[in-house]
Amino acid sequence: MDFELTEHQRMIANSAKEIGAEFGPEYWRKKDQNSEFGNEFWKAICSAGFLGIVIPEEYGGSGGGATELFIAMEELAANGCGMAGAWYLILSEVFGGLSILKHGTEEQKRKYLPGLAKGDIEFSMALTEPNAGTNTLNINTTARKEGNHWIINGNKTFISGADRANGMLIIARTSPCGSAGSKASGLSLFLADLPDKAVEISPIAKHGVNYSHSCNVTFSDLKLPASALMPPLDGGWHNVLDTLNPERMSFSAVGIGIAHLAITRAVEYSRERKVFNGVPIGSYQSLQFPLAESYSCLEAARLLNFRASVAYDAGKPSAEVGAAANMAKAIVVEHAIRAVYWAMQVFGGYGYAVEYDVERWWREINLTRLAPITQQMTLAYIGERVLGMPKSYQA
Repeated sequence: MDFELTEHQRMIANSAKEIGAEFGPEYWRKKDQNSEFGNEFWKAICSAGFLGIVIPEEYGGSGGGATELFIAMEELAANGCGMAGAWYLILSEVFGGLSILKHGTEEQKRKYLPGLAKGDIEFSMALTEPNAGTNTLNINTTARKEGNHWIINGNKTFISGADRANGMLIIARTSPCGSAGSKASGLSLFLADLPDKAVEISPIAKHGVNYSHSCNVTFSDLKLPASALMPPLDGGWHNVLDTLNPERMSFSAVGIGIAHLAITRAVEYSRERKVFNGVPIGSYQSLQFPLAESYSCLEAARLLNFRASVAYDAGKPSAEVGAAANMAKAIVVEHAIRAVYWAMQVFGGYGYAVEYDVERWWREINLTRLAPITQQMTLAYIGERVLGMPKSYQA
């Protein structure tokens, strides 16, 4: 069992550290305040080849795996970018690159992967719906076949990056739920090119991560060619899981990165700040111990997340990958949030000030409790799928 990074992985980590330092907290503070996309950062990660990490060389990428991608995400976040260090990569490289690479036809791979690898194509995934939420099997968006085309109708919500995307992975129902003997049957995946007059997109005002817009999306007789279907017909649920697992691992990686960034800044401040008797506040055990405990737990979660990514890259069953991915995320959520909370306590009143950035990391880290799956559903997965306990909710 080798815990050392390969030379290639170290190169990715070092490159990510440099980019993270270049596009640090002040850059993202302004982007978040102005609700602006980080164009300069996007160009930097494109130049570094980060958009093609998981894409094979034959399609213009570097031929790495999810493990290399998560290394880049974590280091970008930890060295100055916070949540932004992973966000754009999740949208294009997880929702687009990994999904198409794993399950797309050869025609779809040649159409999208080279552009994704270069950063010429931005992607998004249209999954969540207002009346379904976490219960993906309850989605109402439909796709019906008419001749050589598919016609898609429905509403999606919290679709991040939809307003900028040139491509979109759409999850729609092609047969009624359970029509093939299983609740998971009847879902299909489609690839759509944007913009399209049949797709209405409107951003949602939200609490944080405002350098990327999350949107309501309405499909009104969206007409797609037959080749837009990502096979198999009616069997898309298991392919969705192959996208959701890396998404969860991405959130663990960025959660660890944000926590490390906040801890680093808090430690630096605690060494200099003196309030009583000329003693640095970093010497107070009430501040040391919570940060030390959270840091230790996050290091353990980091190893568990890499266990999940290595299994994913090796093509292990989704259940094995999902078990490690969900357990890692469960730990990250609790201890990353706790780490940023105590980092804010170290800064005291300054932790509430925009210019010290901790309040932004606090807004960002709390998203991990809600997305891409709530902490409660993560624990329900572990209870049922890992421990073998009875199902604790009704789908």
